[in-house]
Amino acid sequence: MDLIARVAKHFEDSAQTKLNAVDALAAPIAAAIETMTNGLLNGGKILACGNGGSAGDSQHFAAELVGRFEAERQELAAIALSTDSSILTAIGNDYGFAHIFSKQVRALGHAGDVLLAISTSGNSGNIIEAIHAAHEHDMRVIALTGKGGGQIGELLRDDDIHLCVPADRTARIQETHLLIIHCLCDGIDALLLGVE
Repeated sequence: MDLIARVAKHFEDSAQTKLNAVDALAAPIAAAIETMTNGLLNGGKILACGNGGSAGDSQHFAAELVGRFEAERQELAAIALSTDSSILTAIGNDYGFAHIFSKQVRALGHAGDVLLAISTSGNSGNIIEAIHAAHEHDMRVIALTGKGGGQIGELLRDDDIHLCVPADRTARIQETHLLIIHCLCDGIDALLLGVE
């Protein structure tokens, strides 16, 4: 087995997946940046959720907003809903895993807030429940998916934003999700700081 060639193929596939996504995703990512920034400027917050690697992505996003991305600026209101083990295990035990995010959205979310919902397949049950809860609270939803968007793609409202990576391989979708998250962070900073 040629491991060097195998590694090189991963780099090539990852880069090509991202390049293939530019035309489909650049405009909706820009719209998501504006939605998130407007929410933050109006006193709202961003709640982020996902499972597994997507949970890590939601935490990464929240950390970049509360701390900083690349430029010094004020702290921004963002919460990753995948981090409190007591809440997650209590809800999971008492109500079921499908409700670990939706109950947090109902407790913490308000009109004007934004839910960043991340699901590689677009079919994660607890993300679907979180989206329902966000809609109940008049929150906008920005969904990061792949594989055609799954059930989440069908669930989103007209004023929600769907960032669906045009790929089927989980690793490539997750890699592109991370790039999208960095685009969101950079764009929010650019709007807040007046960067050209």
